[in-house]
Amino acid sequence: MSPLRQRMNNDMVLRGMAVRTRESYTAAVAALAKYYQRSPDRLGEAEVQRYLLHLIEERKLAWSSCNIAVHGLRFFYGVTLKRREVEFSIPRPHAPQKLPAILSREEVGRLFAATANSKHRALLMTTYAAGLRVSEVCALKVGDIDSERMMLRVEQGKGAKDRYSLLSPKLLVELRRYWGAYRPQPWLFPQRRGDRPIDPATAQKWFYAAKARAQIGKPGGIHSLRHAFATHLLEAGVDVHTIQRLLGHGHIGTTMRYFHLARSGLTATPSPLELLEQPAGT
Repeated sequence: MSPLRQRMNNDMVLRGMAVRTRESYTAAVAALAKYYQRSPDRLGEAEVQRYLLHLIEERKLAWSSCNIAVHGLRFFYGVTLKRREVEFSIPRPHAPQKLPAILSREEVGRLFAATANSKHRALLMTTYAAGLRVSEVCALKVGDIDSERMMLRVEQGKGAKDRYSLLSPKLLVELRRYWGAYRPQPWLFPQRRGDRPIDPATAQKWFYAAKARAQIGKPGGIHSLRHAFATHLLEAGVDVHTIQRLLGHGHIGTTMRYFHLARSGLTATPSPLELLEQPAGT
C-alpha cells in the first residue's frame, strides 16, 4: 500500500467509517489515478471533474456508482489532502427511483410454507421477522438472540452501528426448532464447516429457490423480505419513526422513500409473523 493510500485509509479509520465504505472510496481514487496515469495528489479540480464526466458520458455508469466516486474523491481531496476549497458534483438522477415490488402477507406465508429445510426456513423467517439486510442475517450469532427481552441484536449493521430489532414469539419457536436440529455455534447460520457465517450469495439462492417453489413471480431478491417487513408494519399502523429505528436507517428520508403515510399512537409494535395470520387491513 502506497503512503498516500495509507494516509487516506488512516483518515477513514479515525472517522469510524465502515470497511466497505473505505474500500469503495479507495477504489474511486485508484480508478482516477489509473485514468490519468498520474498520482491523484498531482491532479487539479478541473481534471477530476472531467473524469466524472467521463464516467457519466462515456462509461455510462449508474448514478449511484458515480455518486460513490464523488464522495470518495471529496474525502480524499478535502480530508486527506486538506484542499477544503475543492468541490466535485454530478447531476441529480433524472428519473425517480423505482419502488420495490412488495410481497403480500399471503405471498410471504407461501414462501415459508414452500421451504422444507429448517435451516433455510429459519434464515428466511429471521430476515422477514426482524427486517434485516442479507449481510446482517448472515452475520448473526446465537448469542444475539435475547429471548428474555424478545429482541434480536444486530451487531455492526450498515454504518457500523449496533441496533435491536423484533424477536417474534413464532420466530423464537422456529429458531429453537432449528437449533435443536443443527446446534449451530457461534454463528446462527454457519457454513457447512461451521467456522464461518454463511455467504450472502447462498442466502440469496435459498430465497430464489423458495420463491420459485411458491410460484411467486414478483421481481426482487431476498431484500424483498426487508421491504415486506416494513410495509406490513406500516399497514398495521406502526409509525414511520419506529420503522426507521427497526430498519437501522440513519435518516428518516431513507425510510420515506418506501412509505408515504405513517399512522402513530401505538404503544407496542406488532410482530410481522403474527400479522401473517391476520386479514390485510386489520
